[in-house]
Amino acid sequence: MKKEGKILIIDDEDDILLTLRIFLKQHFTFVKAEPNPHYIPRLLRQFDFDVVLLDMNFRQGDTSGEDGITWLTKVKELSPETQVIMITAYGDVNTAVKALKAGASDFVLKPWKNEKLLETVIGAYDKKRNPEVAEGNIPNNIATEADKQYSKIIGESEPLLNTLRTVAKVSKTDANILVLGANGTGKELIARQIHRQSERVDKVFVSVDLGAVPESLFESELFGHKKGAFTDAYEDRMGRFEAANGGTLFLDEIGNLSLPLQAKLLSALQTRQIRRIGEHKMTKVDIRLVCATNMPLYDMVKEGTFRQDLLYRINTVELKLPSLAERGADVTILAKHFLKVYSKKYQKSSMKFAKDTLTKLNNYHWPGNVRELRHAVERAIILAEGVILQTDDFLFQENTQETAAESLNVDSFNLEEVERQAINKALNRHKGNVSKAAEELGITRQSLYRRMEKHGL
Repeated sequence: MKKEGKILIIDDEDDILLTLRIFLKQHFTFVKAEPNPHYIPRLLRQFDFDVVLLDMNFRQGDTSGEDGITWLTKVKELSPETQVIMITAYGDVNTAVKALKAGASDFVLKPWKNEKLLETVIGAYDKKRNPEVAEGNIPNNIATEADKQYSKIIGESEPLLNTLRTVAKVSKTDANILVLGANGTGKELIARQIHRQSERVDKVFVSVDLGAVPESLFESELFGHKKGAFTDAYEDRMGRFEAANGGTLFLDEIGNLSLPLQAKLLSALQTRQIRRIGEHKMTKVDIRLVCATNMPLYDMVKEGTFRQDLLYRINTVELKLPSLAERGADVTILAKHFLKVYSKKYQKSSMKFAKDTLTKLNNYHWPGNVRELRHAVERAIILAEGVILQTDDFLFQENTQETAAESLNVDSFNLEEVERQAINKALNRHKGNVSKAAEELGITRQSLYRRMEKHGL
């Protein structure tokens, strides 16, 4: 059911206006898109908007964000209760933090994921409609609708419940937490759950995919830089450590860091101080650290590819997430949840699973875990011709693990050769598309590039 809310989108890019308007119209009764910010005063007088999504730059080539701050101030002057969400490019976190100090309720980074965007908009909408939320007077155990729909960790299996019991114990502390688990098991969901149950719940949660950060930009992204510190450093920039000050810093894919970068990260974590590139003074940071990886860190320590002292630093408490295959009846629970979410999204609300289909889903080994199940259900709903999802709507590659060596045409299980041929086959299958090949292999693009270089591919 749509919310009885009014949303205003201000952005000078037609594609962004169209995309946001189409998406948000599925969830709110009134969505207005406008490319010219000078119409903001008239629109605010004409409509009582709950939320304004506001771009930070309106002049070609301008990346300062000053336009966005100016119009943010104008919105708050004309309609103080209207919640403003800033739209900004990846890497302009320092500018977005300025906007938060100027009165914005939150910010969204381009490119965004629709589920996270909707969570942010619904959170701002709830603040407008329920002022006590903005004042922080609602008890922590009452979640917003967005939390319930998109962030709730779903399942009743004992392996999952054991993990959640540990999360509840450690969240109230400031202990460093290492989340281990295969791709698709929900490592970031667990990290966000830790933040929501912590004493820092009213502070920022900053997520960094270390596997996607080029080695040459690592220090700039994490620690920031001063204007003129290097080529293209056109302005001062806050790093992710500073942006997360007072809140939680989530470092995903930490196993992908090279040894030199591990040393730099370790120094910052030991001293809780960082220094921007081009600056002499050290800046203290107060963060709650949560790290995650799908890589075997203890084996990597033995091999000399991951620092033992860094491992000890990040895993005061260690959480091992169960695979979907280990969660038993949770497959049915999750499948029905995703059916409800995506049948609503694609306006096919009467869809159901055939009994044999649920049996098939429970018998599959789910190498991609919850993420694979979610994608499988969404794909089936999109392509299904009837209202009942049949077994034929779910096509899996059975016995993948047993036939891996044969499909790669290797004579032995030499790991180096298996890895080289697996990468080569994935690249050929996707016609050189590194992103798609990395997704199939279950690694990040950055990890795939490193392995390609190692094998001369």
